[in-house]
Amino acid sequence: SKLAALFKHPLYNIPVPELTEKDKLFVINPMEKFSLRSSGSDEWVSSSKAETLLPTGKTAYDTYPIWLKFHIGINRYELYPRQDPLLPMLLQDLATQRIISSVQKSGGTQLKLIMTFPNYGQALFKPMKQTRDEESPIDFFYFSDFERHNAEIAAFHLDRILDFRRIPPASGRLVNITKEIRDITTDKKLAKTFFISPAGNVCFYGECSYYCSTEHALCGKPDQLEGSMAVLLPDKTLAKRHSWRSPWRRSYHKSKKAEWELNPNYCAQVRETPPYDRGHRLLNLIDMTILDFLMGNMDRHHYETFEKFGNDTFLLHLDNGRGFGTHSRDELSILAPLQQCCSIKKSTYLRLQLLATQPYRLSDVLREALAADPLAPVLAEPHLRALDRRLGKVLVAVGHCLAR
Repeated sequence: SKLAALFKHPLYNIPVPELTEKDKLFVINPMEKFSLRSSGSDEWVSSSKAETLLPTGKTAYDTYPIWLKFHIGINRYELYPRQDPLLPMLLQDLATQRIISSVQKSGGTQLKLIMTFPNYGQALFKPMKQTRDEESPIDFFYFSDFERHNAEIAAFHLDRILDFRRIPPASGRLVNITKEIRDITTDKKLAKTFFISPAGNVCFYGECSYYCSTEHALCGKPDQLEGSMAVLLPDKTLAKRHSWRSPWRRSYHKSKKAEWELNPNYCAQVRETPPYDRGHRLLNLIDMTILDFLMGNMDRHHYETFEKFGNDTFLLHLDNGRGFGTHSRDELSILAPLQQCCSIKKSTYLRLQLLATQPYRLSDVLREALAADPLAPVLAEPHLRALDRRLGKVLVAVGHCLAR
């Protein structure tokens, strides 16, 4: 296994600083037993009078559902640890847990659902809009492109292979539109949009600002629909997140250009502007830029951080559905932060060099990681080959910087 060998490599075993209480997103007494409210509501409550040892002899922490353990593990430096024993179980839950509620997520240009499991874990479901082999039309603007379910799955695995660990775990899943969405939804607006197509398939389209109409309906075969299930982050009432506008955001206009596209010295003014004037924030943004270039994602207008950790923390790489749309073209403008700032983390650069070598080739390790997904093959081969080509271009860009 190339993937197992990669994760054993010394570059993937650089220790994270020792965690103090202020470095953890949640401070929890691991002896505290959590249980469901007896009233039948969907809240987890602390039972302060609970026995510290349960009848089985397990500690209270052992009784927590996997998603809750995942939330508790989030810290200043990572969304989840490198050798996380919870990860396979969390992906398994996303793929197999019974769905007891499906409602539409508000906002956004395209339809997404929030699905709830019996253990009160929740996942964001993005339905299949495009087949593996289709490329985004060459005349499409990036902001009118489809969001792809397989891009969300591939982005999670790519982010982990790059050792960023900043994308919430995501798994593919086949969902029954009738039993797991239509029959159980309490969302009246969503419920009104179901219909049977002329071909006899169950379809729905939801309510959103762009792709929610009968022409863009999502249809099953006859009611089976592929999608990605990504674990939801802790509720913002429990763990506030700050949304930051990317300095290299595109203009989202059909003819106007953004300032960074016109000013070759743009990075100099970014470096003088908080929060990029100190700490690792700019280097973390360049990490995100490299991830986006590898998967061809031009739609990174914002990113988020957990407020508790201030400026000294990782960036959350959320919403990656517009990646992996084209394999025949490489959008070099995505690399503008790297090219203009000529900065990169040494650890990131060394890992990129490693992933360009035969024993750890990026396309091979990602193909292996994706092979375990329920919807495998997740990416068409041309997309995997494009990763190796793009990785070469990132290394060339760093080479130009070193030469300068």
